[in-house]
Amino acid sequence: MIHLPRVAYEIKNIGLYDLVLQDVQKIAGTSKPTQDQILEIIKTNPQILEDYEQINIEYNLSNIHIKDIDLSKIDESCKKEAQEINSNLAHLREIEKYTLDFEQSSTLVIIFSIEFFVLFSVQYFIVLLDLKEWQILIYSLFASSIALAYWYAKKEQKKYAINSKIFEDKYTQTVEMIDKFEKKGCIKKSDLIIASCEEHV
Repeated sequence: MIHLPRVAYEIKNIGLYDLVLQDVQKIAGTSKPTQDQILEIIKTNPQILEDYEQINIEYNLSNIHIKDIDLSKIDESCKKEAQEINSNLAHLREIEKYTLDFEQSSTLVIIFSIEFFVLFSVQYFIVLLDLKEWQILIYSLFASSIALAYWYAKKEQKKYAINSKIFEDKYTQTVEMIDKFEKKGCIKKSDLIIASCEEHV
């Protein structure tokens, strides 16, 4: 459900993907690859597409370049299946963030940031406020916070793994549903493609 011509255009023209463009330039052997060259490189180098998708997820942009089916424009006999496809697309967009590796997720960054703040606070209380007689208790609280952070990180990691698998299965199912729906004559897949992102201004 990713529209490769859009990917090639955005890598070439949108500053957000400059690091990906640099990798494309190395592969192409030119500082100004054409959109067609980029498209070919995407097809032969899966890492380029993965990097593009990762940037989108990090910036809360969707890699699902398919819009919902407009129920008012299709035959009544097709509406039930169309609603199911729309429901699947909404769910995919909702859990898409879990396709990012947990180790590179904002969740882990937040956990580390909180722990760094707690450590800073511990040092502040002990050294600057001269609470050395309380240091065992304070360090115990810090150790407890580390244990809590570890437990939470493991819980979130499991959540990422479960939702990533759900995403993969539902993604495959939805692609098959859209293909069948098109063969049935209810829609044209080309009409659903989101060829450009309004958030890139």
